Amino acid sequence: MSLSLMNQNTELVLKMASSSSPLSLPEKDEDKHEKRRGEILYDIDFYVLPEGCIAAVVSFTGPRDACRFSSISKVFKSAADSDAVWEHFLPSDYRDILARSSDGSALSLLDSLSKKDLFLRLADTPLLIDDGDMSFSLEKSTGKKCFTIAARNLAITWGDTPRYWAWNSVPESSRFSEVAELVTVCWLEIIGKLKTSLLSPNTDYAAYLVFKMTSEAYGFYSPAEVVLRTPGGKVETGNVYLDSRDKYQIVPRRMFNRSRAPPTRAPTPMPLVEREREDDAKLPKQRGDGWLEIKIGEFSTLKDEEGEVEMSVLEVKAGNWKGGMRVEGIEIRPKKDNEPKMDNKEPNMDKEGNELK
Repeated sequence: MSLSLMNQNTELVLKMASSSSPLSLPEKDEDKHEKRRGEILYDIDFYVLPEGCIAAVVSFTGPRDACRFSSISKVFKSAADSDAVWEHFLPSDYRDILARSSDGSALSLLDSLSKKDLFLRLADTPLLIDDGDMSFSLEKSTGKKCFTIAARNLAITWGDTPRYWAWNSVPESSRFSEVAELVTVCWLEIIGKLKTSLLSPNTDYAAYLVFKMTSEAYGFYSPAEVVLRTPGGKVETGNVYLDSRDKYQIVPRRMFNRSRAPPTRAPTPMPLVEREREDDAKLPKQRGDGWLEIKIGEFSTLKDEEGEVEMSVLEVKAGNWKGGMRVEGIEIRPKKDNEPKMDNKEPNMDKEGNELK
């Protein structure tokens, strides 16, 4: 098929996909084409197009549109559900990722599932890889890669000291064999690293700490610092609350002479909507799997910045003792356009400490 014809068909298919419901003929033509209703669209008879031609066009769209195409007609359903289309939506290294599954059985899915079913399986059910140190999944609407680093694969200060951290199994709620449970510390430091080459290229990502508080949780009334360092040297920082701010009465650690306090300038009032979005970004969100998450930061996977992205959660300045938090891991997934951004506490800096514009 020529490039010009492919472009014309792609434009037509995209126009059809933009409709919120299966397309139908004008009322005056309905009787004439009653037996083939929905197969003749925009004066083009799609019966004359080979299924492979339609599949090639659909593969230039995305998983969400391919599912919508299935409702247009029988011809489109057959093409949109084909392995040729969904092979295109799977990441190029999906076979290598399946081979890294913890129990080694994921490769058998290639023989038992169609490519569409395999895609949906990886989107709905995270796959444990690398001996259970990480999980892999796909973002359903785009097919972009998502990874969660298990707590065991994070650098947790004093994580191997039973006095401070315990490792427990919670099979009813966690995908991993064990999670870290904070007994008590005054220095909370959790660091995770991931190679950006594992992620989908040219994609905006966000990183989240996945955790939950037990009924005995205490001491989280001070804000924690989140830090994200990209391979290119950009550093993003912010303050977040690991527990709801209205759960505790915040009590200062020490009193001081107000007359000796340095003068402060009243901050410029922030618009209400913007302030609510900022506050919303600093508080934990409830996830569908029963855990909480807090955003650490955002980054993009650029070709000229391959390396490791480092994500940290720290509460080391207040000095108060805290406990009762369970940590499942750090999740890295594609950023959604409507996600609120955190207000950085400090300007973004490079490795030499220079402010990035």
